[in-house]
Amino acid sequence: MSKLDESINSLKSKLGFKWQNPSLLTQALTHSSCVHESRGHGLCHNQRLEFLGDAVLELLISEHLYNMFPDRTEGELTKMRAASVCEPSLAKVARGLDLGRCLRMGRGEERSGGRERPSILADAFEALLGAIYLDQGLEVSRRIILECLNPIIDDVVAGRLDRDYKTELQEILQQTSPEPLSYVITNETGPDHDKTFTAGVIYKGKIIGQGSGHSKKEAEQRAAKDAFSHLKVSKGVGHKPGV
Repeated sequence: MSKLDESINSLKSKLGFKWQNPSLLTQALTHSSCVHESRGHGLCHNQRLEFLGDAVLELLISEHLYNMFPDRTEGELTKMRAASVCEPSLAKVARGLDLGRCLRMGRGEERSGGRERPSILADAFEALLGAIYLDQGLEVSRRIILECLNPIIDDVVAGRLDRDYKTELQEILQQTSPEPLSYVITNETGPDHDKTFTAGVIYKGKIIGQGSGHSKKEAEQRAAKDAFSHLKVSKGVGHKPGV
């Protein structure tokens, strides 16, 4: 048995159920770089499952926070959810499941440290959730999500996680204007297995912050942090004393 197979069997044991359609698990653990390097060969990468898993995760975490904190406002719940399901949080959960060792990926991606890259790990966890939902339904998905994320939620409540600059920036600007923020990817560089994205945050038609990262989510967070840091020292729109 290969090391990859051993890692996948260990993951199955951690999840605690028997797969009805094992091909869903295979797809969830297949990174796009593997499909690219193998020129297909019948493999499907995990991006569609990631899309589905993201929606399942948001629904079930929203439900859990709504029931767990009946006195919290919509804004407070939104901030808690954002911190609970952000890329660093999901990457931490993925490391706990040892997902990096379970992934099928291209040699180039692996050589560049893909098995430890937060964006890949977070996406793989979402893809896994998408596969679990299709294979086992909502109740098993809820069990897995809460088992994995309850420690993260505890950290969120205790204020032990990294700041979510996108949510903070939105809140501080909405104090003076209801106009929404938007994010745009302004540049992509590097090969498919090692891309760097540059994002800009737009407010009132102007880019007020920029940032780069190895995923779009990371780039957007850094753009928000850049804008937030300017607001802290600015006397202009959105300034909030003491922030």
